[in-house]
Amino acid sequence: MPIIQSTYKPPFWAKKSFVSTVFSGLARTVNGVEQTRERIELNDGDFMDLDWSYANQPSRKVIILLHGLEGHAQRPYITGAAKLFNQNGIDACAVNFRGCSGESNRLYRSYHSGATEDLKAVVHHVLSKGIYDEIYIKGISLGANMALKYVGEREDVPKEVKAVIAVSSPCDLKGSCNEILSLKNRHYAIRFLDHLKQKLKPKLIQFPEKLSIADYKSIKTLIDFDHVYTSKAHGFKDAFDYYEQSSSLQYLPNITVPTLIINALNDSFLSAECYPVKEAKLNTNLYLEMPKYGGHVGFIDKGNVYYNERRAFEFLFNI
Repeated sequence: MPIIQSTYKPPFWAKKSFVSTVFSGLARTVNGVEQTRERIELNDGDFMDLDWSYANQPSRKVIILLHGLEGHAQRPYITGAAKLFNQNGIDACAVNFRGCSGESNRLYRSYHSGATEDLKAVVHHVLSKGIYDEIYIKGISLGANMALKYVGEREDVPKEVKAVIAVSSPCDLKGSCNEILSLKNRHYAIRFLDHLKQKLKPKLIQFPEKLSIADYKSIKTLIDFDHVYTSKAHGFKDAFDYYEQSSSLQYLPNITVPTLIINALNDSFLSAECYPVKEAKLNTNLYLEMPKYGGHVGFIDKGNVYYNERRAFEFLFNI
């Protein structure tokens, strides 16, 4: 499809990427979303927690919301979307990836950008309720890459999955990792790595045969983390094999479900490869919107309804 011309115009104070990204991540609050937790058991003996919020009237439509790296279902970029969709008659299932719901998961493995087996499990669980005729998926950052990979890598996407929205998607994981590790993003990289290492600590005790103290101490960068833990825990050869196999970019030509990608041009986390212009032009089901502003998940807009949230809702009813 032709590239979508964005209409996003941020407040004057939110035009800088750093300001919009940090404000949205640390200062935004969303009130009025009542969530009910449900735990689902996975086939490998692990679990994930789903946080549900509902429309005022019984609905046969639901949106599955996927958070970003070290996020969870209470982050404002999740609850903001849930609130908007609930107010418009659509239930919301906010996923906490393994180990992200406030409780360590049971296995050595956890979650990663390409773990579409877990998204598949959620979709099938939602369908098993026998309530929903229409399922939409919205992913943010890491969750966006996962959502794109999910609909692009398989031919058996359930017919009930009607649309996907991917926001601030690192379609090329290696390119995105290089950007995050660049000097301009050093403060973000340090924060991400600190969170990841803190969460990894319990696994030193749980699985000493798989993770040694020496291994843990060798982790100095995000690539180190993916070399030492992510790749080994999830069946990849090394960090670069993980990036290559899990990047959604290679799967975009195969997408048959109407899909919208919203990636801001001033997103400091995204490399040039994360703007799939060629892929969008060649696939009638793939829509690409590249606002000039918005940073990383920082599409600040009026009334505390973010631009990407409003666009996600609009997309569903204009496809």
